[in-house]
This record gives sequence, C-alpha cells and structure tokens, in this order.
Amino acid sequence: MESYIPVSYLNDFIFCPLSIYYHQLYGNLSTRLYQDLPQIEGKAAHETIDEKRYSSRKNVLQGTEIFSSKYNLCGKIDIFDIDSGILTERKKHIAKIYDGYIFQLYAHYYALIEMGYSVKQMRFYSRDDNRIYNVALPDEDSGMKEAFESVVNDINDFDLHRFTPANESKCQRCIYEPLCDRSLI
Repeated sequence: MESYIPVSYLNDFIFCPLSIYYHQLYGNLSTRLYQDLPQIEGKAAHETIDEKRYSSRKNVLQGTEIFSSKYNLCGKIDIFDIDSGILTERKKHIAKIYDGYIFQLYAHYYALIEMGYSVKQMRFYSRDDNRIYNVALPDEDSGMKEAFESVVNDINDFDLHRFTPANESKCQRCIYEPLCDRSLI
C-alpha cells in the first residue's frame, strides 16, 4: 500500500528531514513533552478552523481534508471561499514567508483543483497583526512551482541513513535537537 505525504511535511522537510522522523517517534504522546510556545500558540490559532467555528457560511470550506493524486499529498486546508475562489492559510504570526509555507499552499491548491474547485487567489493571514500576504498561483511563478515539485520528489527519494545536517542555526532552533544524534550543536 502506498503511503501519502502529509502536507505539513513539506515545510518540515525543508527545515530538517530528521524533524519528521523525530516527530513520528513521539507518536501519540502529549505534545507538552516536546512542543515549545510557538507550536502551542500556532495550534491555538487554528482552533476555530479545526472545530469548524470560523464561519457558518455553506460556501466556506474550513478544516476540510484534501488529497492530490498528482503529487500524492494529503492534509487539511484552513479556509477556502468557494464563491470568491480565495484559499487562505492562517498563521498566528508571520515574520517571514518561508518556501515551505508556500509549498503547503501549493499542495492545497492542487488538491482543490483536482476536487473540481476553482482557486483564483492564495494568501496567508497573520492573526497577530491582522495582515494578509498574497501568494502567486503556481502557474504564475514557474521557479517556485519547480522548487515545490523538487521538494516532493526529494521527500519521496529521501534516505534517512544518508542524511547529514548542514545548518547549525536550524539545529539551534529545532525542538527535537535534544533527541538528535546528528545535531551540529
């Protein structure tokens, strides 16, 4: 049986492929054992979506499970307004828009397209400062589309045993660093 790539792995893989492995080690243990304040606050920012309390409008998909057969990705979108075609990913705070964030939106975009929806606009919403950051659709940014496809291929071809971290700064910010046998710290 083929396994699907969770959309959340796209950003995690770019940060450090080992973080996916260590996250899986924790399994169903309490997240209080390994999450720091940013992860806890981020999860709280999604509560209204996860509990489908963001909107009562029937034309707004919230926390809806999605799947892209083209890229073998699965996950949940935050908000998609069917009438306007606007796909929104909510974050507690956005200091910088990382490629992994954009790739997650791309995964949502492709899944919604495969499901028959028309996505006309993609954006991030930063809850802390009430800011919106528009993101070009994949066909409007061929470089990012190629990078997205490259990351998906890299995940599919990844060999945990051959990976060596190369960025000490990432190790310093990693919540799994105390577990990691390859940390650069």
